Amino acid sequence: MMSHRGEASGGTGNITAKDGWAPLSYSVDAVQGPVQLRYFALPDQLNTYFGSLYIFSADADHYSDVTRADVPQLRFMLKGGGAYHFHDGRQAPTPEICLLGPTLGATRFELEGPAKVVGISLLPAGWQALQGGDASALTDRVTDMGSGQDYRDLLAALKNAEDAEAIAGLCWSFLTSKLVPLPESTWRLLETVDGWLMEEGSPRIETLVSRTGLSPRQLARLTNRYYGCPPKLLARKYRALRCSARIALDHESWQALCEDGRFYDQSHFIREIKHFIGLTPHQLQSEPSAVAQLTLLRRSLGGDVAVINRYS
Repeated sequence: MMSHRGEASGGTGNITAKDGWAPLSYSVDAVQGPVQLRYFALPDQLNTYFGSLYIFSADADHYSDVTRADVPQLRFMLKGGGAYHFHDGRQAPTPEICLLGPTLGATRFELEGPAKVVGISLLPAGWQALQGGDASALTDRVTDMGSGQDYRDLLAALKNAEDAEAIAGLCWSFLTSKLVPLPESTWRLLETVDGWLMEEGSPRIETLVSRTGLSPRQLARLTNRYYGCPPKLLARKYRALRCSARIALDHESWQALCEDGRFYDQSHFIREIKHFIGLTPHQLQSEPSAVAQLTLLRRSLGGDVAVINRYS
């Protein structure tokens, strides 16, 4: 049995991968009540469009936590309800079928439970398949997808599914039906941007300009459309995501990462991690919240899953 120990929100918790579920299912005994998260790596035909499928459940009557800046998420509320509190002060209730745009800062959420959520993280190609618009128009915002009959049919089927494998199968069929072809030039751009985000300690705009042959203005327009923000902000976001995983999972010294990631100083490093992750480096190292621990474990997705999918 695999286990990862840490502090859950409000007190000591224990992350455990349960027998029969390992290695992609985890449970935290947090003070607010048991929290479980199960990840599914996607079939080959879907994994360039979507990052992962997950089932999240919380047994408490009320559960609140913070989740890091992230890629868009399609979420089906099978049980319970809730609300999002974005880093810019905006709040939004969670629709039963929720499309959450790219988030550019840590987001606090509340659940009135017991709650069970099926979620799918969207890579840029998946965003184009399900939403099709400029991602930057929906950063830190929520869209109700319940007006679509096919989405409502899927929600009803998910609620009646017998087990997690049945839920995954329903989602695979639905997502496959939504795929749209993208021009080869778009795939090349996305591959280049993904590689740039993952390869450098602190991705530099000059490197991306050189690799793509595009001007900074052209790149800003395209990354706004596909990723939700211009390259500089995108680089900051993924730098923080990588650093947070290295602190919490690899137990690297956050002080050493300050220099490796080309931060100005320790104060700058702390502000960046707090903004994008919702916790300070010290909290990540010694008392990460339940959801912070569980979300970071996306990195456990291995095999043929692209590196950026493990952070998304």
